[in-house]
Amino acid sequence: MIAIPSLDTLQVFVKVAELSSFTQAALSLGVPKASVSTAVQRLEAALGARLFHRTTRRVQLTQDGQACLERCLDLLADLNDMQTMFQPAASGLRGRLRVDIPLRLARDLVTPALPAFFEAHPGLELELSSTDRRVDVVREGFDCVLRVGPLNDSSLVARPLGGLDMVNLASVAYLEAHGEPTSLDDLARHQLIHYTPLLGQRSSGFEWQDNDGAQHFVPMAGALTVNNSEAYMGACLAGLGIVQVPRRGNDGEVRSGRLRELLPHHRAAPMPVHLLYPHRRQLPRRVQVFMQWLADLMAPRLIPLSSGASAVVR
Repeated sequence: MIAIPSLDTLQVFVKVAELSSFTQAALSLGVPKASVSTAVQRLEAALGARLFHRTTRRVQLTQDGQACLERCLDLLADLNDMQTMFQPAASGLRGRLRVDIPLRLARDLVTPALPAFFEAHPGLELELSSTDRRVDVVREGFDCVLRVGPLNDSSLVARPLGGLDMVNLASVAYLEAHGEPTSLDDLARHQLIHYTPLLGQRSSGFEWQDNDGAQHFVPMAGALTVNNSEAYMGACLAGLGIVQVPRRGNDGEVRSGRLRELLPHHRAAPMPVHLLYPHRRQLPRRVQVFMQWLADLMAPRLIPLSSGASAVVR
């Protein structure tokens, strides 16, 4: 029978992982270094796995150690939730949050608002992943993710927030060099900056939605394919072609005159925005509060979409 590690043992392991040092962990916890080494050895024996690579210069998590760390952090956070779930809201939230938000939204919208969030909730810690790739919510230990775009069937809960209204943009320099398209037929003489999450794939071309809601695609040439929003907009500003992006968040470049909207009657369908989170019997209060804060922060950028309640998605 496998011995169940004690809470103290898990806390020692987490501290060693955070500080990458048995000595520093011992100093931080106020215990002898031998006690720290013994606790980690006891945990490794109980799990039957080596958790650290140890050298005279450094201590580094093994792959098994990284997986163990994620579970320990979640377990300790859940224990904190259990200890505080019956306390009044005024007592404050504590614990760790791990979230993933698309790159540009994290940079332009969420990060500037975080000082006020931390001022309201000083007991919370946030691990913010900012990437355009689709993270594995369960395997990578995320409490919630903000996802823009269509969803695939899976075992996650989706909370629909609304949609991002789309526009077609190009730089003034590009239009001066290639002329401005005034119809879909004109696109044959233009360049599209292709966007795809996975390099090696190709986008379907210029997307537009008709009055009945049907989506259409116009194949277009394009010398450049990118896989993140920063490169996408950087390429547009550099005059490399046409992009299709959310209106809010890029309207400042239009007002400044650097970018110009094209074909306003042939826009892509609004991009749906969802908050995704794993199925849990009871969402920790800290996660509920953060998701509501994020939903309120996003609300001014979104338009209503006809969608159902929470769905099962990837």
